[in-house]
Amino acid sequence: MIDHQINAQDVRIFSGRSHPAFAQGIADYLGVPLEKSHFRRFSNDCQEVQLGASVRSRTVFIVQSLVKPVCEHLLELFIMLDIAHSAGARSVHAVIPYYSFARSDKKDSPRISIIARLVADLLVTSGSTHVMTMTLHSPQVQGFFSVPTDVLTARPEFGLYFQERDLSKTVVVSPDMGHAKPAAQFADMFKLPVIAANKERISDTNVRVTGFSGRQVRKYQRALVYDDEISTGGSMVEICKLLAKNGVQEITPICTHGVFSGKALERLGEIPQIGEVVTTDTVPPPAAKKTPYRLTVLPVAQIFGEAIWRNQTRQSLGGLFSYWKETEPEAS
Repeated sequence: MIDHQINAQDVRIFSGRSHPAFAQGIADYLGVPLEKSHFRRFSNDCQEVQLGASVRSRTVFIVQSLVKPVCEHLLELFIMLDIAHSAGARSVHAVIPYYSFARSDKKDSPRISIIARLVADLLVTSGSTHVMTMTLHSPQVQGFFSVPTDVLTARPEFGLYFQERDLSKTVVVSPDMGHAKPAAQFADMFKLPVIAANKERISDTNVRVTGFSGRQVRKYQRALVYDDEISTGGSMVEICKLLAKNGVQEITPICTHGVFSGKALERLGEIPQIGEVVTTDTVPPPAAKKTPYRLTVLPVAQIFGEAIWRNQTRQSLGGLFSYWKETEPEAS
């Protein structure tokens, strides 16, 4: 059995306020304490943060998922990175389970910012020497960072979860052609066919799905709709409705980042063919709501813990990455 503990005197792990339970999961995996952070707000609404343990000449990990209120949590992350850098940390690692700004990856309207690139620059300016995240909405965003950036995947966890299921007459569905590759990698784990939806995004909350590319849908009884995130649920709802219209009897939406803004969960509940929605805990799980399906949240803090351990012990992270497939070396 591999011992994943690291030297607690050499490493400090801190959490912002967006998802402390996730940071605790990483710390538990590594066998080190989650250090305290102290937060204060002045009368003029300015923030003050103080790290609760010395970081001098140590490796520092700051864990913060960019969830609502996103800008508040982002500023908090910048401040914590700057503190660690200014206090003499040997290296400063920004651990961002959900990098929400990855949706802003191009200039598709006049006079707008490519915010994913701007935030990447500001993370480095704040003192980050390394970034770790999971499944970016747009893979090219990784190239916006000027420091080493590890983009991890939850695909193995999804694979373990579904390996005992009856997947006969099942098809894996990508929400569009742009996300067909990760869907195909997931489908390959079970030797399942994959199709992609023909989707047109009209606005942030409105999409149009006109059909599917690749195969006839009607011959399948089950569909696993594999996406990077569900926010408003607009894309997922339209795809699932069209699958149901084509005779698919069991539909399971799968996503890494379960944002579930507004009435996303309720909208999915209006489709009787959906029996379960599967996501991870990169975003704090939503408050319990009465829905006709089961919401399954898979923990993935251990994947980040494993990546940190491999970094610290100078081992390859290839098998943990999102965008390519690497065979893990056999254990000696």
